[in-house]
Amino acid sequence: MASKKKISRINKPVEESFFASPLYDFLSPFRPVSNQWLTEYIIVIFALIVRCAIGLGSYSGMGNPPMFGDFEAQRHWMEITQHLPISKWYFFDLEYWGLDYPPLTAYHSYVLGVIGSFLNKSWFALNDSRGYESENNDLKTYMRTTVIISEIIFYIPGVIYFTKWVGRHRQQSLIGQYIAAAAILFQPSLMLIDHGHFQYNSVMLGLTVYAINNLLDEFYAPAAMCFVLSICFKQMALYYAPIFFGYLLGRSLFSRKFFNISRFLSIAISTVFAFFSMYAPLYVFGGGLRNVIQSVHRIFPFARGLFEDKVANFWCVTNIFIKYKILYTQKELQLYSLIATVVGFLPAVVTILFYPKKHLLPYALAACSMSFYLFSFQVHEKTILVPLLPITLLYTSTDWNVLSFVSWVNNVGLFTLWPLLKKDGLTLQYGVCFFLSNWLIGNFSFITPKFLPKMLTPGPPVQNTEDTYHRRSLLPHNILWKIIIVSSYIVMLLIHLGEIFVSPPPEYPDIWVLMNCCLGFGCFVLFWLWNYYKIFTLANKTLQYL
Repeated sequence: MASKKKISRINKPVEESFFASPLYDFLSPFRPVSNQWLTEYIIVIFALIVRCAIGLGSYSGMGNPPMFGDFEAQRHWMEITQHLPISKWYFFDLEYWGLDYPPLTAYHSYVLGVIGSFLNKSWFALNDSRGYESENNDLKTYMRTTVIISEIIFYIPGVIYFTKWVGRHRQQSLIGQYIAAAAILFQPSLMLIDHGHFQYNSVMLGLTVYAINNLLDEFYAPAAMCFVLSICFKQMALYYAPIFFGYLLGRSLFSRKFFNISRFLSIAISTVFAFFSMYAPLYVFGGGLRNVIQSVHRIFPFARGLFEDKVANFWCVTNIFIKYKILYTQKELQLYSLIATVVGFLPAVVTILFYPKKHLLPYALAACSMSFYLFSFQVHEKTILVPLLPITLLYTSTDWNVLSFVSWVNNVGLFTLWPLLKKDGLTLQYGVCFFLSNWLIGNFSFITPKFLPKMLTPGPPVQNTEDTYHRRSLLPHNILWKIIIVSSYIVMLLIHLGEIFVSPPPEYPDIWVLMNCCLGFGCFVLFWLWNYYKIFTLANKTLQYL
């Protein structure tokens, strides 16, 4: 009887995430076991080539004095951290590009600045290097290289490990695991912001992935430390904090024995130690508590107001009809945004607290971070990268509905970045990455077989029958969702065409940007609600995979 059950399990077709996609076709020659080790390197090399190609374009603030842009901000931080004592890092010339990220970003900038000065001191000469640009693009090449190296260290290994972990627990083929990894690594929004616009978001996001991987392996103290490092690199990681808190507390309270005190203490001590190690240099070498307080003040800039640039969240979209800055004080708006954000993420936190299950982690992180994006105070358009991380990790799913929604919201997220990318002169990169990422995962196919072909199915050959090759569209099964998603794509196209061929009326110069925000906000809300539906339906299920 046991052997029969074993044979039945072996002969069951293994469903792959992106079968019949160009990505699958590219990697299928590496199916033989002797060749599979090559797949990982091919994916990484191809991903790096695309990133280098994006980096050939312009960057934020290029040739745009006096403030330039994010590229100059990052360069300036490399300048001041190596030339000024720690006590002045968070106080120096706040009217220009004052350091307003947590300490780990400062240490990261210091290391990169020292290495860069070894190559060319003029790149980071104090005060004299402001707005540095050269005809041979030597500084641009160096800065682009630092982003790629940072991503190689902090982001790419974490993503590959995550897809391998999920694939093993789902008994997925190794090629299937690499296909999911490639789909995540070719997420266009992160590539365009980090390697086009210019930032180091992959460091913060990568440290978060390391934290998730440690949770999957049930290494709770290292997970807490990795997440603290993520927060200490970029404060936007706090968008995940309620879920990490709820999951770690739930694992401490509702493990095999009620209240695992040793686990709880190890998590608490590790968290405190990680924060202490990050802020201790500011205290010891930077003039004491005053410097620490100044850094915290710089990290949370409430004085900037409810929002700056137009962004696809609740406050910016509804501000079209309700002028919040006129009707309410800044403190009132802070309170209202706090209440709305807490109400938005609280169900996810409560669920993950009482049901601390691994397969719920990406959904809970997506719900929480999307709540922050939609309702919190002072949100930038680039902040969409935070909820897009856990959403994109769901490319490891074999549920076609999940893959459809993940692909859709990634496209919507990229669409909301269009005004920023257009301002940076990255129109070509935007279009190419949009089509490349969708083409690779098969979004331009009309039908997709459900199971692997017979040559990849273990056991006896599977006949090519209609039952084996159940064909379906790339859209979700539900007809209403099909209409919503197709309609959103049509509206995106119309907005782009309108922006190209129709000049905005003088009284509404930002009409196309506002339409972009309205469409993005509506799509994000719908996805957010669907994501909560998934959380509630999966909470009572016992799964060993995502």
